[in-house]
Amino acid sequence: MRPPVAPPGWSRWLVPPAALSVHLSIGQAYAWSVFKPPLESALDLSGTQSALPFQLGIVMLGLSAAFGGTLVERNGPRWAMTVALVCFSSGFLIAALGAATGQYWLIVFGYGFVGGIGLGIGYISPVSTLIKWFPDRPGMATGIAIMGFGGGALIASPWSAWMLDSFGTDGHGIALAFLVHGLTYAVFMSLGVFLVRVPRTEGAHKPGGPGALDGPQVSARSAVRTPQFWCLWVVLCMNVTAGIGILEKAAPMITDFFADTSTPVSVSAAAGFVALLSAANMAGRIGWSSASDLIGRKNIYRLYLGVGALMYLLIAQFGDDSKPLFVVCALVILSFYGGGFATVPAYLKDLFGTYQVGAIHGRLLTAWSTAGVLGPLIVNRVADHQEEAGKHGSALYGLSFTIMIGLLVVGFVANELVRPVHPRHHVPAPKEDTDDDHAAERTAP
Repeated sequence: MRPPVAPPGWSRWLVPPAALSVHLSIGQAYAWSVFKPPLESALDLSGTQSALPFQLGIVMLGLSAAFGGTLVERNGPRWAMTVALVCFSSGFLIAALGAATGQYWLIVFGYGFVGGIGLGIGYISPVSTLIKWFPDRPGMATGIAIMGFGGGALIASPWSAWMLDSFGTDGHGIALAFLVHGLTYAVFMSLGVFLVRVPRTEGAHKPGGPGALDGPQVSARSAVRTPQFWCLWVVLCMNVTAGIGILEKAAPMITDFFADTSTPVSVSAAAGFVALLSAANMAGRIGWSSASDLIGRKNIYRLYLGVGALMYLLIAQFGDDSKPLFVVCALVILSFYGGGFATVPAYLKDLFGTYQVGAIHGRLLTAWSTAGVLGPLIVNRVADHQEEAGKHGSALYGLSFTIMIGLLVVGFVANELVRPVHPRHHVPAPKEDTDDDHAAERTAP
């Protein structure tokens, strides 16, 4: 499939809405915590078990992005968005069948495995295209699109809660909610499929081509052999682990924190908290990534990781004493979490150029796969263990928050180790001037 080329006069500002239609849809993944309590009740699952579809979805996101990144570069954004649409929507339909029949493995397979492939391909589908359309403001451009992934739960969380209230929280009600999700997202994502275009300039994807950016260019194969790639891998993994640990368990977490106070948190208020986190996630993606165009990528990650660790410390020490403090710290952490995702493509572009930035980005998202297992596993396993030990309320999360602080410190150190890529990894510049060079040699005395 040839990528659709923009006709003369095509506005580059039509590309971000195309990307948003996909990212707003697949961003539903961040609203998974709304389904956790109903699934645990309907299918008799533990908190760790009910997190499995989400965890597998994030694992498949990273793996499909890593292995499919080169195909996305080769076939273009329309092909990628089509694959994402089919896989993501089909995953919901399979999960609906699993909920209706009480077969939890079908929910895991559908939402986690099949839908996770749609997450990965859909996530990276517009990144390389946007960077080529907006070489002057790569942080802002990728932030606009990836903002949609963070903001998807802002729509999906209250929408899912409303459907569960209307359809019921038994297996049949959950199945209907999954079915509506799958069909609606299929229609919405199709808008991006038909709207997306690539720049007209031929050779823009090649180093030295008419549309290429100045600076070093590194292939995906060479990038993974550099220490810079692996430092960024650690940075992204640590930042994501810290954020996803709160996000995946957001609704039950805030309920547990204030269960023993005079103002407990209701189910609807917990769903509203999830929506607030989604808003912070979304705002951080456009706000912090745009700021990185001004202050630099390394400096913005210093903020994400350093201040993020401080926010976790405040929650661990004083979170159950003040509901506003808990909410504000969580919102800041989630804004950094979203900002980290939106800034990393521009960080990669700065280090490795635009030559195969989409494929490099896909490989880097294996850090997300790892974090998608680590974050929920740490928070859920620690909480389950503490509950078995007779603890309750905020005591369920103290140890896991301490672990998150340590991980953010590791990420901070890794960011400090990032340096420019050694020239031996650069793609050789085209030898367009060699004839002139030889001519000069021949005329030299």
